[in-house]
Amino acid sequence: MARLQAPPVVSQRWSVALDEHIQSLVWSKDGSRVVAALVGGPIFVVDAADGRIVHAIEGHGFGTADISLDADGEILASAGQDGKIALWDMKSGGRIAALEAGAMWAETVAWSPSGEFLASGAGKKLRLWDRAGRSLHEYPDRPSTISDIRWHPKGKEFACAAYGGVSFWSPDTVDPVRIFDWQGSLLTIAWSPDGKSVAGGAQDCSVHFWYVRSGKDLEMGGYPLKVAHLAWSPDSRLLATGGSSDVTVWDCGGRGPAGTEPLSLSDHVQPIAALAWQNRGEFVASGCSEGRVILWKPGSLSKPLARTTLDSGISRLAWSPTDGRIAVGTESGTVACFSI
Repeated sequence: MARLQAPPVVSQRWSVALDEHIQSLVWSKDGSRVVAALVGGPIFVVDAADGRIVHAIEGHGFGTADISLDADGEILASAGQDGKIALWDMKSGGRIAALEAGAMWAETVAWSPSGEFLASGAGKKLRLWDRAGRSLHEYPDRPSTISDIRWHPKGKEFACAAYGGVSFWSPDTVDPVRIFDWQGSLLTIAWSPDGKSVAGGAQDCSVHFWYVRSGKDLEMGGYPLKVAHLAWSPDSRLLATGGSSDVTVWDCGGRGPAGTEPLSLSDHVQPIAALAWQNRGEFVASGCSEGRVILWKPGSLSKPLARTTLDSGISRLAWSPTDGRIAVGTESGTVACFSI
């Protein structure tokens, strides 16, 4: 008889109080640093071993909206409510460059997987930069405000979400590679790890799903709330989504999720506020506005594997590159690191 696998043990390694809502949270690729951006503007670089603050960066006046760390862990990019895209030196914490995003508020910034290119979104302005902050492209204005930017997993193009659908862009040309029209407001998008599909969470309480090569699209509705959180399994088969107090998981393998019933993972009482799937593992973590973090293994179990509770609502979750640790950001400004 096969032995039952012991449930994972979640233990806290450290916690640091930064005293303001954690807006964005990322790990360095070598797992040595955690970077947290606060909604009011400051950015903190934290030692992932013990939670010690390595750098306190001024960030952006009026607030920092998004951060992205390059592949080498050398340059941190940030987008702010001052209309700037800033580049920061991770070794010194000093500012390398301040770039004009093109609108009063810069909302999103994303390094390509290689770290060669940086894409930014501010209002309807979509721009591309090199590592030194030199402008490469000012793409045609989007019809509406850009809500999200995500690079293809292999970095050959990136997707841009806005009201009206998803557009795809390449560093090689200013013309769009393709456009998928959809009459609705997308809040977030996520490429499947194999690059074959793009999912979008929508304001109208639905999840939209495109096959990139063919442009065929699907829509999964029935959510009670807007869907602002998505997470793909590493094999691109399962898509975990928010939009309620349950984690709703769609099986996108085979013929796809159309006409199928999703798996509902129920244990949270409050709405899902963060989702993160391991980079290579089987666990997905969910956080909610009452401060609970729950670990799941969709596909084999529908019950929680482990739980922990923090001091306030969860705002961000981020797995370490090797999946052995998870960083958690809260609405009150705590960043905590747990071993799994």
